[in-house]
Amino acid sequence: MRRFDDEDLAGAEFRECDLSGARLVGVVMENVEIDGLVTNLSVNGVEVMPYVEAELDRRYPVRLLIRSEDPGDLRMAWQQLGDDWAATIERVRSMPEGTEHESVDREWSTIETLRHLVFVHDSWFRRCVLGLTEPFTAMGLASAFVPDQEELGLDRSARPELDEVLIVRERQASEVEAFLAEVTPERLAMPALVPDDDRWPPYAKGRRVQQCLGTVLNEEWEHHRFCVRDLDKLSRRGVL
Repeated sequence: MRRFDDEDLAGAEFRECDLSGARLVGVVMENVEIDGLVTNLSVNGVEVMPYVEAELDRRYPVRLLIRSEDPGDLRMAWQQLGDDWAATIERVRSMPEGTEHESVDREWSTIETLRHLVFVHDSWFRRCVLGLTEPFTAMGLASAFVPDQEELGLDRSARPELDEVLIVRERQASEVEAFLAEVTPERLAMPALVPDDDRWPPYAKGRRVQQCLGTVLNEEWEHHRFCVRDLDKLSRRGVL
């Protein structure tokens, strides 16, 4: 275990770090931003995550639909997510040329975010929900920690333009819509059709169809939030 005593970590950035079990004692934290998979977080003896989750549900009611096991709710969630993304794409198109390639604080740009969602679809919907084993879409963008990316069929040198990515996204959206149009509660409760191989995602086996589909929907929501956050930052800075 690494220990930091009387260290000045002002302005430090922890990216893709596992801080499970970390203890911060006697620290000063002002203007701090935490964004990630956070559970069981206690601040000054108070478990705060139930409050955080409740506030997120209040701000974004679509989260309740995403967690539902009712096909009708999931169809509504998918429709709302699609509408939100369509509005954001129109916002990007209304901004100066090149906005889709702008990065904020070393986060993914709009186009990189969309490419990541292409990868998420191939991972969690096509493989885990539909049970397909064909190569991933070449333009899909995986996180750096995903192993064997070339073997998956990903082209890390790809630099597609916005319209190229949107064509793929529209095709993938039609696959989800077709599935949701016919899915039943019984089908959602069944074990996911994860292919019996060692390809990504490695921790999907044993999950239900609803859980894998929920991952797709939640990623759509999370990354849309990130995208809007960064576009807002660019606007406030007067860059765009």
